Amino acid sequence: MIQYKCPKCAANMEFDAKSGQLSCAFCGHSLNIQDFAEENGGEYEAEAAKENVDEETGDFREVHEEKSDNFFDESVVSYCCDNCGAELVVTEDTTATKCSFCGSPMILSDRMQGKRAPVKVIPFRVSKEDAITAFKKWCKKGLITPNDFMTPDRIDDIAGIYVPFWLYDMAGQGEIHADCTRVSHYSSGNYNVTATKHYKVWRKVDLDYDCIPVDASERMRDDLMDKLEPFFYEDIKDYSSMYLPGYVAEGYNYTDDDLMPRVQKRVEKFMDEYVKGTMKNYASVHITDRDYNILKKKADYALLPVWMINYDYRDGQYVFAMNGDTGKIVGKPPISKAKVMAWLFGVGGGLFLILRLITILLLGGGIG
Repeated sequence: MIQYKCPKCAANMEFDAKSGQLSCAFCGHSLNIQDFAEENGGEYEAEAAKENVDEETGDFREVHEEKSDNFFDESVVSYCCDNCGAELVVTEDTTATKCSFCGSPMILSDRMQGKRAPVKVIPFRVSKEDAITAFKKWCKKGLITPNDFMTPDRIDDIAGIYVPFWLYDMAGQGEIHADCTRVSHYSSGNYNVTATKHYKVWRKVDLDYDCIPVDASERMRDDLMDKLEPFFYEDIKDYSSMYLPGYVAEGYNYTDDDLMPRVQKRVEKFMDEYVKGTMKNYASVHITDRDYNILKKKADYALLPVWMINYDYRDGQYVFAMNGDTGKIVGKPPISKAKVMAWLFGVGGGLFLILRLITILLLGGGIG
């Protein structure tokens, strides 16, 4: 396991989302990650990996871990904290965590080597404190959210997680056929005429899409992860384990080939939207046939920052996710039935009064 020590006081350092640097919570000393990586990072990670390298071939050995039989729902593995010696139990996919006894950030380096090593990372820009504040504000904006939904003690857990994603560069070529219409209106004598013309429309497309993110963790809900887009790809960095201290990180469960059907469906949707955008001068567009050839140019394994928030409310738990780069929040808060009924009756009552007023005015009567 890797721990980054402060060069001034030897306490453990963590990545600070606000400053974008490695910071020591004990003495306050901070280091620029790029400078620290150039001076020390290679040594740290090289030393951590030495014991897992086959001296003859130079390849990484497969790491065999002892697994506990105490849990029936998922495999777990034991590690010892280098700081306090406590035993940590983590799932097979965990690659970075914190010691639950002393709080030391720990990177399980043997799980992020060779093919399992990420290529890119987007560091956290939203701190834990800012995430909680933004989440509270977001919940209060709900017009039909219960009034007592947002209280600080109901936030059961908030965790900063580097979620494994594949970033795909894709190429899409193909042909699309569509039935389209144009509608015109004109007068002829005493008649108002509506004329509809039908067209057979053909398009040939050749499109490229870069950095399409698809989460590769089976533990994360795909619907939440998809809605977190977009990320600021100008913030993307070459992977270094020094961005991980202080956060949880997971390894991928699905390879880029495993997720190809999912990303191809997304590209197909993008291509349909693009084609329809070229047919805006038609009243209606109905795609009748498409012949797409969607190919992968490359796929980079990346870790993207996500705040996961578990929220307890009235014997139920709600899960929300926040983009740790942009601050975007997704999830479904509870709905107040009382507010919904009040809104419906309010709208219905307002419409009734408006219709009554129009009726009275049309009949020439007064209001009273």
